[in-house]
Amino acid sequence: MVVLSRPATLDHFSDLIKTCKHTSLFAGIPVVDLSSADAKHRIVRACEEHGMFKVINHGVPLDFMTTLEAQALKFFNLPQSEKDKAAPADPFGYRSKRIGPNGDVGWIEYILLSTNLDDISHKSLPIFKENPEIFRDAVEDYITAVKNMTFEVLEMVADGLGIDQRNVLSKLLKGEKSDSCFRLNYYPPCPELRALSGRSLIGFGEHTDPQIISVLKSNNTSGLQISLKDGTWVTVPPDQTAFFINVGDCLQVPNFFMILVMTNGRFKSVKHRVLADTQSSRVSMIYFGGPPLSEKIAPLPSLMAEGEESLYKEFTWSEYKKSAYRSRLADNRLGLFEKSAAVMLSNSQF
Repeated sequence: MVVLSRPATLDHFSDLIKTCKHTSLFAGIPVVDLSSADAKHRIVRACEEHGMFKVINHGVPLDFMTTLEAQALKFFNLPQSEKDKAAPADPFGYRSKRIGPNGDVGWIEYILLSTNLDDISHKSLPIFKENPEIFRDAVEDYITAVKNMTFEVLEMVADGLGIDQRNVLSKLLKGEKSDSCFRLNYYPPCPELRALSGRSLIGFGEHTDPQIISVLKSNNTSGLQISLKDGTWVTVPPDQTAFFINVGDCLQVPNFFMILVMTNGRFKSVKHRVLADTQSSRVSMIYFGGPPLSEKIAPLPSLMAEGEESLYKEFTWSEYKKSAYRSRLADNRLGLFEKSAAVMLSNSQF
Protein backbone atom coordinates (compact mmCIF):
# COMPACT_ATOMS: atom_id res chain seq x y z
CA MET A 1 0.00 0.00 0.00
CA VAL A 2 1.38 3.39 -1.03
CA VAL A 3 0.78 6.19 1.48
CA LEU A 4 0.37 9.48 -0.32
CA SER A 5 2.61 12.23 0.96
CA ARG A 6 0.91 15.25 2.41
CA PRO A 7 2.45 18.45 1.01
CA ALA A 8 3.06 21.43 3.24
CA THR A 9 0.05 23.71 3.51
CA LEU A 10 -0.20 26.80 1.39
CA ASP A 11 -0.31 28.95 4.52
CA HIS A 12 3.23 27.90 5.40
CA PHE A 13 4.52 29.35 2.10
CA SER A 14 1.97 32.11 1.49
CA ASP A 15 4.50 34.88 2.07
CA LEU A 16 6.98 33.33 -0.36
CA ILE A 17 5.03 31.76 -3.22
CA LYS A 18 3.66 34.26 -5.72
CA THR A 19 0.30 34.31 -7.46
CA CYS A 20 -0.87 35.73 -10.79
CA LYS A 21 -4.08 36.37 -12.71
CA HIS A 22 -5.66 33.69 -14.89
CA THR A 23 -4.65 33.82 -18.57
CA SER A 24 -6.14 32.68 -21.85
CA LEU A 25 -5.10 29.65 -23.90
CA PHE A 26 -2.63 30.43 -26.70
CA ALA A 27 -3.04 28.60 -30.00
CA GLY A 28 -0.02 30.18 -31.68
CA ILE A 29 2.80 27.82 -30.68
CA PRO A 30 4.37 26.57 -33.94
CA VAL A 31 4.04 22.82 -34.54
CA VAL A 32 6.94 21.07 -36.28
CA ASP A 33 6.54 17.62 -37.77
CA LEU A 34 10.07 16.20 -37.71
CA SER A 35 9.19 13.80 -40.50
CA SER A 36 8.28 16.61 -42.92
CA ALA A 37 10.62 17.81 -45.65
CA ASP A 38 10.47 21.43 -44.50
CA ALA A 39 11.03 20.72 -40.79
CA LYS A 40 14.38 22.54 -40.71
CA HIS A 41 12.84 25.73 -42.10
CA ARG A 42 9.89 25.55 -39.70
CA ILE A 43 12.25 25.14 -36.75
CA VAL A 44 14.36 28.17 -37.72
CA ARG A 45 11.25 30.28 -38.31
CA ALA A 46 9.83 29.22 -34.93
CA CYS A 47 13.09 30.18 -33.18
CA GLU A 48 13.09 33.56 -34.91
CA GLU A 49 9.44 34.37 -34.19
CA HIS A 50 8.61 32.57 -30.92
CA GLY A 51 11.66 30.95 -29.34
CA MET A 52 9.57 27.87 -28.62
CA PHE A 53 7.91 25.20 -30.73
CA LYS A 54 6.07 21.88 -30.38
CA VAL A 55 7.53 18.74 -31.96
CA ILE A 56 5.41 15.86 -33.26
CA ASN A 57 6.44 12.65 -35.06
CA HIS A 58 9.59 12.86 -32.98
CA GLY A 59 10.43 9.15 -32.83
CA VAL A 60 10.53 8.86 -29.03
CA PRO A 61 8.48 5.74 -28.13
CA LEU A 62 5.29 6.52 -26.21
CA ASP A 63 5.93 3.70 -23.76
CA PHE A 64 9.24 5.36 -22.75
CA MET A 65 7.25 8.46 -21.77
CA THR A 66 4.45 6.66 -19.92
CA THR A 67 6.79 4.30 -18.06
CA LEU A 68 9.00 7.10 -16.73
CA GLU A 69 6.00 9.23 -15.80
CA ALA A 70 4.57 6.31 -13.80
CA GLN A 71 7.91 5.85 -12.04
CA ALA A 72 8.06 9.57 -11.26
CA LEU A 73 4.58 9.52 -9.75
CA LYS A 74 5.51 6.47 -7.72
CA PHE A 75 8.36 8.45 -6.20
CA PHE A 76 6.46 11.70 -5.61
CA ASN A 77 3.58 9.84 -3.94
CA LEU A 78 5.89 8.31 -1.33
CA PRO A 79 5.72 9.58 2.27
CA GLN A 80 7.70 12.78 2.69
CA SER A 81 10.15 11.06 5.04
CA GLU A 82 11.06 8.60 2.27
CA LYS A 83 11.50 11.31 -0.37
CA ASP A 84 13.68 13.32 1.98
CA LYS A 85 16.25 10.51 1.86
CA ALA A 86 17.10 11.74 -1.65
CA ALA A 87 17.61 15.30 -0.40
CA PRO A 88 19.12 17.81 -0.45
CA ALA A 89 19.91 18.34 -4.11
CA ASP A 90 23.60 19.24 -4.42
CA PRO A 91 22.90 19.69 -7.28
CA PHE A 92 21.56 16.18 -8.01
CA GLY A 93 18.83 14.72 -5.82
CA TYR A 94 15.41 15.72 -4.48
CA ARG A 95 14.16 19.17 -3.54
CA SER A 96 10.76 20.45 -2.40
CA LYS A 97 9.42 24.01 -2.66
CA ARG A 98 12.90 25.55 -2.73
CA ILE A 99 14.13 26.22 -6.28
CA GLY A 100 17.90 26.46 -6.22
CA PRO A 101 20.01 28.05 -3.48
CA ASN A 102 19.04 31.72 -3.80
CA GLY A 103 15.61 32.06 -2.25
CA ASP A 104 13.24 31.23 -5.11
CA VAL A 105 10.21 29.24 -3.92
CA GLY A 106 7.43 27.49 -5.83
CA TRP A 107 4.64 24.93 -5.44
CA ILE A 108 6.85 22.15 -6.78
CA GLU A 109 8.85 19.03 -5.95
CA TYR A 110 11.57 17.76 -8.26
CA ILE A 111 14.42 15.33 -8.79
CA LEU A 112 17.48 16.57 -10.67
CA LEU A 113 19.58 13.87 -12.34
CA SER A 114 22.76 13.69 -14.37
CA THR A 115 22.32 12.61 -17.98
CA ASN A 116 25.52 10.60 -17.80
CA LEU A 117 24.06 7.09 -17.83
CA ASP A 118 26.96 5.85 -15.69
CA ASP A 119 26.20 8.44 -13.03
CA ILE A 120 22.42 8.53 -12.47
CA SER A 121 22.12 10.19 -9.07
CA HIS A 122 23.00 7.75 -6.29
CA LYS A 123 20.62 9.65 -3.99
CA SER A 124 17.50 8.90 -6.02
CA LEU A 125 17.92 5.22 -6.83
CA PRO A 126 17.75 3.88 -3.23
CA ILE A 127 14.27 5.37 -2.84
CA PHE A 128 12.91 2.61 -5.08
CA LYS A 129 13.76 -0.16 -2.66
CA GLU A 130 11.73 -2.90 -4.34
CA ASN A 131 12.95 -2.61 -7.95
CA PRO A 132 15.35 0.33 -8.35
CA GLU A 133 16.53 -1.02 -11.69
CA ILE A 134 13.06 -0.29 -13.15
CA PHE A 135 13.52 3.40 -12.43
CA ARG A 136 17.09 3.39 -13.77
CA ASP A 137 16.03 1.62 -16.96
CA ALA A 138 13.11 4.02 -17.46
CA VAL A 139 15.39 7.05 -17.05
CA GLU A 140 18.08 5.61 -19.33
CA ASP A 141 15.63 4.63 -22.09
CA TYR A 142 13.94 8.02 -22.01
CA ILE A 143 17.13 10.12 -21.88
CA THR A 144 18.79 8.16 -24.69
CA ALA A 145 15.77 8.59 -26.98
CA VAL A 146 15.32 12.29 -26.16
CA LYS A 147 19.03 12.98 -26.67
CA ASN A 148 18.92 11.46 -30.15
CA MET A 149 15.85 13.51 -31.03
CA THR A 150 17.52 16.67 -29.69
CA PHE A 151 20.66 16.07 -31.75
CA GLU A 152 18.45 15.76 -34.83
CA VAL A 153 16.66 19.02 -34.04
CA LEU A 154 19.93 20.92 -33.55
CA GLU A 155 21.28 19.56 -36.82
CA MET A 156 18.10 20.73 -38.53
CA VAL A 157 18.71 24.17 -37.01
CA ALA A 158 22.18 24.20 -38.57
CA ASP A 159 20.78 23.06 -41.92
CA GLY A 160 18.05 25.69 -41.79
CA LEU A 161 20.61 28.41 -41.06
CA GLY A 162 22.75 27.28 -43.99
CA ILE A 163 25.71 26.23 -41.83
CA ASP A 164 27.98 23.78 -43.65
CA GLN A 165 29.00 21.96 -40.48
CA ARG A 166 25.59 20.59 -39.54
CA ASN A 167 26.82 19.18 -36.21
CA VAL A 168 28.20 22.53 -35.00
CA LEU A 169 25.52 22.65 -32.27
CA SER A 170 24.73 18.98 -31.68
CA LYS A 171 28.37 18.09 -31.05
CA LEU A 172 28.31 20.37 -27.99
CA LEU A 173 25.83 17.99 -26.33
CA LYS A 174 27.49 14.75 -27.35
CA GLY A 175 30.25 13.03 -25.42
CA GLU A 176 31.09 12.54 -21.78
CA LYS A 177 32.07 16.18 -21.19
CA SER A 178 28.63 17.57 -22.07
CA ASP A 179 27.22 19.33 -19.01
CA SER A 180 23.60 18.30 -19.48
CA CYS A 181 21.03 17.40 -16.84
CA PHE A 182 17.50 16.01 -16.51
CA ARG A 183 14.73 17.10 -14.16
CA LEU A 184 11.51 15.37 -13.12
CA ASN A 185 9.00 17.96 -11.88
CA TYR A 186 5.89 17.37 -9.78
CA TYR A 187 3.36 20.13 -9.11
CA PRO A 188 0.94 18.81 -6.45
CA PRO A 189 -2.74 19.75 -6.73
CA CYS A 190 -3.57 22.68 -4.50
CA PRO A 191 -7.27 22.82 -3.48
CA GLU A 192 -6.55 25.99 -1.49
CA LEU A 193 -6.27 27.81 -4.82
CA ARG A 194 -10.04 28.28 -4.66
CA ALA A 195 -9.46 30.85 -1.91
CA LEU A 196 -7.25 32.99 -4.15
CA SER A 197 -10.21 34.77 -5.79
CA GLY A 198 -9.46 34.26 -9.45
CA ARG A 199 -5.68 34.09 -9.11
CA SER A 200 -3.32 31.20 -9.81
CA LEU A 201 -0.46 29.90 -7.71
CA ILE A 202 2.96 29.98 -9.39
CA GLY A 203 4.60 26.57 -9.24
CA PHE A 204 7.84 27.64 -10.95
CA GLY A 205 8.51 31.35 -11.42
CA GLU A 206 9.28 33.16 -14.65
CA HIS A 207 12.71 32.34 -16.04
CA THR A 208 14.73 31.30 -19.04
CA ASP A 209 16.76 28.07 -19.06
CA PRO A 210 20.53 28.49 -18.81
CA GLN A 211 21.65 25.72 -21.19
CA ILE A 212 21.67 25.51 -25.01
CA ILE A 213 18.29 23.84 -25.46
CA SER A 214 15.46 22.50 -23.29
CA VAL A 215 13.16 19.63 -24.25
CA LEU A 216 9.99 19.36 -22.18
CA LYS A 217 7.34 16.67 -21.99
CA SER A 218 4.40 16.89 -19.57
CA ASN A 219 1.20 15.09 -18.70
CA ASN A 220 -2.17 16.46 -19.78
CA THR A 221 -2.49 19.00 -16.95
CA SER A 222 -2.09 22.60 -18.14
CA GLY A 223 0.16 25.08 -16.38
CA LEU A 224 2.95 26.07 -18.76
CA GLN A 225 2.81 29.75 -19.67
CA ILE A 226 4.91 31.97 -21.93
CA SER A 227 5.34 35.72 -22.12
CA LEU A 228 4.51 37.23 -25.52
CA LYS A 229 6.43 40.13 -27.06
CA ASP A 230 4.07 42.67 -25.47
CA GLY A 231 4.59 41.15 -22.01
CA THR A 232 1.23 39.35 -21.92
CA TRP A 233 1.29 35.94 -20.28
CA VAL A 234 -0.64 33.16 -22.04
CA THR A 235 -1.19 29.47 -21.30
CA VAL A 236 0.23 26.81 -23.63
CA PRO A 237 -2.28 23.97 -24.18
CA PRO A 238 -0.76 20.67 -22.96
CA ASP A 239 -0.03 17.77 -25.29
CA GLN A 240 1.20 14.66 -23.51
CA THR A 241 2.41 12.95 -26.70
CA ALA A 242 4.51 15.88 -27.98
CA PHE A 243 7.62 17.78 -26.88
CA PHE A 244 8.00 21.51 -26.35
CA ILE A 245 11.43 22.86 -27.23
CA ASN A 246 12.98 26.23 -26.47
CA VAL A 247 16.48 27.65 -26.77
CA GLY A 248 18.49 28.37 -23.64
CA ASP A 249 20.33 31.25 -22.00
CA CYS A 250 23.81 30.44 -23.25
CA LEU A 251 22.48 31.19 -26.73
CA GLN A 252 20.35 34.16 -25.77
CA VAL A 253 20.31 37.43 -23.86
CA PRO A 254 17.16 37.98 -21.77
CA ASN A 255 16.84 41.69 -22.56
CA PHE A 256 14.16 43.54 -24.48
CA PHE A 257 14.68 41.56 -27.68
CA MET A 258 15.77 38.20 -26.16
CA ILE A 259 18.76 38.14 -28.52
CA LEU A 260 20.65 34.92 -29.21
CA VAL A 261 24.39 35.10 -28.62
CA MET A 262 25.44 32.50 -31.18
CA THR A 263 23.20 33.99 -33.88
CA ASN A 264 24.06 37.55 -32.74
CA GLY A 265 20.45 38.72 -32.89
CA ARG A 266 18.66 36.42 -35.34
CA PHE A 267 16.74 34.19 -32.93
CA LYS A 268 14.34 35.22 -30.20
CA SER A 269 13.56 33.38 -26.99
CA VAL A 270 10.72 33.57 -24.51
CA LYS A 271 10.31 33.69 -20.74
CA HIS A 272 8.16 30.94 -19.27
CA ARG A 273 6.68 29.84 -15.95
CA VAL A 274 4.43 27.08 -14.59
CA LEU A 275 1.23 27.42 -12.55
CA ALA A 276 -0.25 24.95 -10.08
CA ASP A 277 -3.69 23.39 -10.62
CA THR A 278 -6.59 23.18 -8.18
CA GLN A 279 -7.40 19.50 -8.61
CA SER A 280 -4.86 17.80 -10.87
CA SER A 281 -1.14 17.21 -10.40
CA ARG A 282 1.23 18.21 -13.19
CA VAL A 283 4.23 16.05 -14.06
CA SER A 284 6.90 17.27 -16.45
CA MET A 285 10.23 15.90 -17.61
CA ILE A 286 12.90 18.23 -19.00
CA TYR A 287 16.17 17.46 -20.71
CA PHE A 288 18.55 20.43 -20.49
CA GLY A 289 21.27 20.18 -23.14
CA GLY A 290 24.42 21.88 -21.88
CA PRO A 291 27.86 22.17 -23.53
CA PRO A 292 31.17 21.16 -21.92
CA LEU A 293 32.16 23.48 -19.06
CA SER A 294 35.18 24.75 -20.99
CA GLU A 295 33.21 25.50 -24.17
CA LYS A 296 33.48 29.13 -25.31
CA ILE A 297 30.14 30.74 -26.12
CA ALA A 298 30.37 33.26 -28.97
CA PRO A 299 28.49 34.18 -32.16
CA LEU A 300 28.99 31.75 -35.02
CA PRO A 301 31.14 33.54 -37.66
CA SER A 302 29.12 32.05 -40.51
CA LEU A 303 26.00 33.85 -39.25
CA MET A 304 27.57 37.32 -39.03
CA ALA A 305 27.57 39.82 -41.88
CA GLU A 306 30.83 41.30 -43.13
CA GLY A 307 31.99 43.95 -40.68
CA GLU A 308 29.39 42.98 -38.08
CA GLU A 309 30.66 42.96 -34.51
CA SER A 310 29.63 40.67 -31.70
CA LEU A 311 27.27 42.23 -29.20
CA TYR A 312 28.64 40.09 -26.39
CA LYS A 313 31.88 39.26 -24.68
CA GLU A 314 33.20 35.77 -25.21
CA PHE A 315 32.64 33.53 -22.18
CA THR A 316 32.73 29.87 -21.27
CA TRP A 317 29.72 27.82 -20.22
CA SER A 318 31.38 27.36 -16.83
CA GLU A 319 31.66 31.15 -16.33
CA TYR A 320 28.06 31.68 -17.30
CA LYS A 321 26.75 28.74 -15.30
CA LYS A 322 28.44 30.00 -12.13
CA SER A 323 27.01 33.48 -12.70
CA ALA A 324 23.54 32.17 -13.53
CA TYR A 325 23.26 29.98 -10.45
CA ARG A 326 24.23 32.90 -8.19
CA SER A 327 21.22 34.83 -9.50
CA ARG A 328 17.45 34.65 -8.99
CA LEU A 329 15.17 33.01 -11.56
CA ALA A 330 13.92 36.22 -13.19
CA ASP A 331 17.25 38.09 -13.22
CA ASN A 332 18.91 39.28 -16.42
CA ARG A 333 21.64 36.71 -16.03
CA LEU A 334 23.54 37.49 -19.23
CA GLY A 335 23.73 41.24 -18.61
CA LEU A 336 27.22 40.86 -17.19
CA PHE A 337 28.41 39.44 -20.52
CA GLU A 338 27.07 42.20 -22.77
CA LYS A 339 29.52 44.63 -24.31
CA SER A 340 28.97 48.25 -23.31
CA ALA A 341 27.47 49.07 -26.70
CA ALA A 342 24.95 46.28 -26.31
CA VAL A 343 24.02 47.53 -22.84
CA MET A 344 23.45 51.03 -24.19
CA LEU A 345 21.34 49.65 -27.04
CA SER A 346 19.27 47.61 -24.61
CA ASN A 347 18.68 50.53 -22.27
CA SER A 348 17.68 52.84 -25.15
CA GLN A 349 14.74 50.63 -26.08
CA PHE A 350 12.71 51.43 -22.91
